Amino acid sequence: MKLDDVRFAVTGAASGLGRAAAMYLAANGGKVAGMDIDVEGLESLKRESNGAIYTYAVDVTKEEQVVKQVQRANIDLGRLNGLVNYAGIFRDGVVIRPGGTKMPLAQWKKVIEVDLTGTFLMVREAASAMIASSVKDGVIILISSISRHGNVGQGSYSAAKAGVVADARVWAREFASHKIRVGAISPGLFDTPILEAIDPAILKDYVSRIPLGRLGKPDELSHALRFIIECDYFTGECVEVNGGFMF
Repeated sequence: MKLDDVRFAVTGAASGLGRAAAMYLAANGGKVAGMDIDVEGLESLKRESNGAIYTYAVDVTKEEQVVKQVQRANIDLGRLNGLVNYAGIFRDGVVIRPGGTKMPLAQWKKVIEVDLTGTFLMVREAASAMIASSVKDGVIILISSISRHGNVGQGSYSAAKAGVVADARVWAREFASHKIRVGAISPGLFDTPILEAIDPAILKDYVSRIPLGRLGKPDELSHALRFIIECDYFTGECVEVNGGFMF
C-alpha cells in the first residue's frame, strides 16, 4: 500500500504519538479519521491539519461509540482500509505497596479496559468495515510498548501491551484471507505528554540508560509506521523502536 492510498482511522489522535501519526499520514496524502476521547485535542488537530483530518469523539471502551464512529468514518473517508490504534493509558503501581496497601481492582481493570479491550473493539469494527467493502490491501497497526517485556510497577500495562502483540499475531492469521495485514509497533520512551506521569527522577534514570542517550521524537516513529504500511509482505510481527533501551 502507498501512503497516498491510506484511508485510516487513528485512535489517540488528539495528542502525542497518535497525533503525530495522524498528521504524518495526512501530510503524505492519506485520508485520516482522528479519534479520541479528548474533544479539545481533536479540535486542535483539525485546525492544525487545516481541516484535512476528520475528527470523531470516541471512548474506545464504549462499544456503542466505537461501532457508531467507525461506521461514520467509513462513510466519510469513502471506505476504511486501515487502522492505527494508539489509544492507551497507564496507571502505575505495584500490587502490594510497603505497609500492605493493595492495588485497587478498578485501577487494574481501567488499564486493561482501555489498552486491550479498546484495541479489540476498534480492530473488530475496523476489520468488519474493511471486509464488508472487500478491501484488497487493508492494514491494521497496533501500538504496543517496551513495557510488554515487563516493567516493575506496570503489571497491568505490561500485560495489556504484551497482549496487543499476541493479538497482532492472532489477527494477522485470522484476517489474511480477507487481504488485511496486521502488525504492531513497540515504542520505547518518546518525548510526549504521557511521560509527565512518570516521576522525574525515574525518567532521568531511564534516559541515562538509553544507548542513544535521548528520548525518541514522535516523528521518528513514523518511519516504522510507513514501513508496515508500504511493505506488503509484513504481517503478524512487531517492530521495536526504542533507541536500544530495555527495562
